[in-house]
Amino acid sequence: MSAVLVIAGTDSSGGAGLTRDVATLASFGVAALCAVTAVTAQSDARVLAIELQPPGLVRAQIAAALATQRVGAIKVGMLGSAAIVTAVAAALPPRERTPLVLDPVLAASSGRALLDAAGRAALRAALLPRATLLTPNLPEAAMLLEVAAAQTPEEIVAQGRALCALGPQAVLMKGGHAAGPTATDWLVCSDGAVHELSAPRSAAGCRGTGCALAAGVAAALACGLALLPACTRAKQHVTALLTA
Repeated sequence: MSAVLVIAGTDSSGGAGLTRDVATLASFGVAALCAVTAVTAQSDARVLAIELQPPGLVRAQIAAALATQRVGAIKVGMLGSAAIVTAVAAALPPRERTPLVLDPVLAASSGRALLDAAGRAALRAALLPRATLLTPNLPEAAMLLEVAAAQTPEEIVAQGRALCALGPQAVLMKGGHAAGPTATDWLVCSDGAVHELSAPRSAAGCRGTGCALAAGVAAALACGLALLPACTRAKQHVTALLTA
């Protein structure tokens, strides 16, 4: 069985974080290895408490997971601090050996910040250059670039290219925060290629869709799919979640 190493925080409500990641991997028939970066107490409405794990413990978890079995891909979610970002970056194998899907968890759905300015700077410097795929929503992309959120398809693609210039091989600009009847994501690749992935927009809300999308891409990569079909398969999974 293929395996994915998930580096992320827990969510006591079960809606997002490691719980959502592991459930997604199971639906793809992929085994999960885990490194916990933070323990959170949260509901669907708000984050009540966060306890970040010691960076050395996070790094030790990663090393132990990588020594346990072959990992086909790595998915990174909530990190919580610049120190944890740095520890994770130091523990990762080279991108050429193991693809990395980086979901830049900067704030909870309720609005609470989950990574401060120093953490975002560390993310840009240490992890974006290691990422095979970066999966920001439009507000996250704007925060990483320190600009206003994109409004038009042209602006979305331009911001995707600006993020590619920071090192990832590709950026999946998620359009869930945009308007209109169609939810369109834009896969912007460092080689200049741009791919549009669209699905009907769901009126239903669902926490953890960003986690599910990134984990789904990692699962598909671990199973041997190329990046574009992996993103397509993961988007189909999220669409099914929203329409179930």
